[in-house]
Amino acid sequence: MTSTETASQPSSKTDNSGYVDWGFAKATGRRLVQAGPQVTPGEAAEVVTSLRRAAERSRGPVAETARMHSPADGSAVLIVDRPGWIDANVDSLRSMLEPVIAAMLAKRKISVPGSNLVMEVGGKVTGAEVGALTAFLASKILGQYDLAPDGTPRLLLVAPNVLHTETELGVDPADFRLWICLHEETHRVQFTAVPWLRQHVIDSARQLSLDLAPDPEQLGDKIWQLAHNLPDALRSGGNGLTDIFATREQRAEIAKVTAIMSLLEGHADVVMDDVGPAIVPSVEHIRSKFQQRREDITGIDKLLRRLLGLEAKMRQYRDGAVFVRAVTDKVGTDGFNAVWTSPETLPLPEEIENPATWVQRVHG
Repeated sequence: MTSTETASQPSSKTDNSGYVDWGFAKATGRRLVQAGPQVTPGEAAEVVTSLRRAAERSRGPVAETARMHSPADGSAVLIVDRPGWIDANVDSLRSMLEPVIAAMLAKRKISVPGSNLVMEVGGKVTGAEVGALTAFLASKILGQYDLAPDGTPRLLLVAPNVLHTETELGVDPADFRLWICLHEETHRVQFTAVPWLRQHVIDSARQLSLDLAPDPEQLGDKIWQLAHNLPDALRSGGNGLTDIFATREQRAEIAKVTAIMSLLEGHADVVMDDVGPAIVPSVEHIRSKFQQRREDITGIDKLLRRLLGLEAKMRQYRDGAVFVRAVTDKVGTDGFNAVWTSPETLPLPEEIENPATWVQRVHG
């Protein structure tokens, strides 16, 4: 299935790192990604139009329920296919990581003979890894608010994935598309109604990436850790590979970023569920079928999700929603919205697990 729109935002910056061949990453992702549902051009156009209308329809109810209002000139939704999603996310990943790579290069004391050739080959290998990862994810993601570091953030909806999922679940297409848009629109409102939030998340992710990047002399130890701890990582379903490589201090920083993501995902789920019954007639049926789909993943797909930490993301929806509902029950929606005041009012990891401690710290 192909959309008439494109999500790619070519970076204006030159790649001065050589550590990742970003063009090769896109090409690899496009080559490996599974084809979407087979539809006629007319059917594809209908899905695109329907999703755009659903996104527009979701704006008012989300803003009213969340009591958060984004600027009137907010960017329009972009409907993409799987290759378009790959292009958009490789561009965003490049913008996110290039400052990290530059900081790593600045730490190098000497130039190694033949290092340019080594970097060129390594860039192809790393680009292939990025491409394979985005190819896997491109068939899973229904929607996303793309933060687009150094670019223009926008709401992406992946049309073939929405069509495939609604068909697989056997749910009403119009209701399902609107239900998905309620969740993703909440993310758009979070980042556009709270001016400091987008840059805070970007900066936190960049710093964490820099902290987690191993020095060359540590590479042998990291490989040994991978071999030694991989079985436990596959069994536990924690944060995937980061659980293997991270130190105790780094895990504490990961927990802080995870707390923010739990808040964002949980809040989007709560708003989606609160709005749903009023405008999505079959919302209970959709939620039941969708939750069952999350729990039915098996085989190699389950292993990959564990390695990539995607099972931990599923817990973010659950834990974050429990936090949002507990706080709202205690201090109301306006009291909960104090969470958006500043980075200091975001919940700490221990507060996600014990919402009363956040209420006490912020509201006294």
